[in-house]
Amino acid sequence: MSKLGNLGARLHRGEVSYDFVGKRKIWYGISILITIMAILGLTVRGLNMGIEFQGGAVFTTPSTSASVAQAETYAQDSSGHQAVVQKLGTGGLRIQIAGIETGKADQIRDALAKDLNVNAEKINADLVGPSWGEQIASKAWQGLAIFMVLVVIYLAIAFEWRMAVAALVALIHDITITTGIYALVGFEVTPGTVIGLLTILGYSLYDTVVVFDSLKEQTKDLTKQTRWTYSDVANMSINSTLVRSINTTVVALLPVAGLLFIGGGFLGAGTLNDISLSLFVGLAAGAYSSIFIATPLVADLKEREPQMRALRKRVLAKRAQASAEGELAAARAGVEPDEGEPEDSTPAVVGQRDQPASRTRGRGRPSGKRR
Repeated sequence: MSKLGNLGARLHRGEVSYDFVGKRKIWYGISILITIMAILGLTVRGLNMGIEFQGGAVFTTPSTSASVAQAETYAQDSSGHQAVVQKLGTGGLRIQIAGIETGKADQIRDALAKDLNVNAEKINADLVGPSWGEQIASKAWQGLAIFMVLVVIYLAIAFEWRMAVAALVALIHDITITTGIYALVGFEVTPGTVIGLLTILGYSLYDTVVVFDSLKEQTKDLTKQTRWTYSDVANMSINSTLVRSINTTVVALLPVAGLLFIGGGFLGAGTLNDISLSLFVGLAAGAYSSIFIATPLVADLKEREPQMRALRKRVLAKRAQASAEGELAAARAGVEPDEGEPEDSTPAVVGQRDQPASRTRGRGRPSGKRR
């Protein structure tokens, strides 16, 4: 078995673990900081909306010797608007000008043909009206709102309302970070970007539901015992599904990274950036939120219940009593307790099972038999 597979098996059995829930204030702080930066990016720079949302024209030229910088200058001079130019594999150019009136398209095409020294009839012009772009944007927001409502309703029925709230917070967290990075990077927002956002929301929700399902299963009849608090069980649920989350995230990120860094960056296929950046950032943010935000937030909300508060008091009291009895037994035996031992008797590894009584019976005291 590989090292990662062995680690996953040990995490699932509770032999090792990391206290994700106990350090939740750190994760909350990191998320708040990243979210503030994303909101500032959206406020200061704003989103670079494509012509599908603003209206405008896209001119595709045949092969030309003009550079991208020269074409940008020609397009801006002829239209009076900012232009985005991309070099195509055929040697031609893709010139995108947003915010222009469709009636001026022929005039701009003739000017570009003269400046680029190409035949005007060979320049293809695709026009998008501003009303069509507004309709697309409106439908996108409606689809996102409906998706959020359905997610909350489903999770509230399948699990409970606290998990629905936590999942909704995680989804908003992912959307804010992804759109904020789009604003900071300056990539163009196209319908492909919207598709990428909806895709990462589904992925993030899937990862969160996997942990929630494990948590729901392990918290049955939780109040009938006095060994674990709800936070302890939530932490076990995260650790038991941790390697699975890492594996699925890495496998999903590899092809997306290929599109973004190789296709869009190295090969210069700028149209791939629209969907690949949203997928790459969203997948990473979704994996982070499902582990560090959603489940710890459920634990916070759940332990506000009177039953869970009472359970926590009983568990802590039992641990304190066990710790005091251990210190007393050590003092009677004339053995100093280790300085590195914790004051309570909580196992160092959450989820580790107690030793059977038959194995520990008689340890630390004479058996009464002569050797």
